[in-house]
Amino acid sequence: MVARDAAARRGDVGEDHGEGSSSSEGSSEALELDRLIHERVRLGIVSALAVNGSLRFTDLRDLLGITDGNLKSHANRLEAARYIECAKSFEGNGPKTEYSLTRTGREELQAYLGHMEAIIRATRDATEQ
Repeated sequence: MVARDAAARRGDVGEDHGEGSSSSEGSSEALELDRLIHERVRLGIVSALAVNGSLRFTDLRDLLGITDGNLKSHANRLEAARYIECAKSFEGNGPKTEYSLTRTGREELQAYLGHMEAIIRATRDATEQ
């Protein structure tokens, strides 16, 4: 499973993330969500990069409406897991930092979206009965 492979790369296999853990089938589905992407800001980062290809640090920060430190912290986590790449260069007199989604990041985002769609379908089916 892609999400489990990603969890192994991140080193958080078997970690308790403070979410309720039940042996029932429905709740185990939610526990298998990619925790790295599931966090709001990181989901915003990978989604924005999936749509735009690559974004400069300032553009991504402004798009998400977050602080420099917040973006840097979340981007570092995604970069450590190899979901995104950071290219640093100079343009004129100033530094230029540009982020892009890696192949792994794109695959993990697709797996995450598929999982969320399955949860939404199951919830709709259960509420329509």
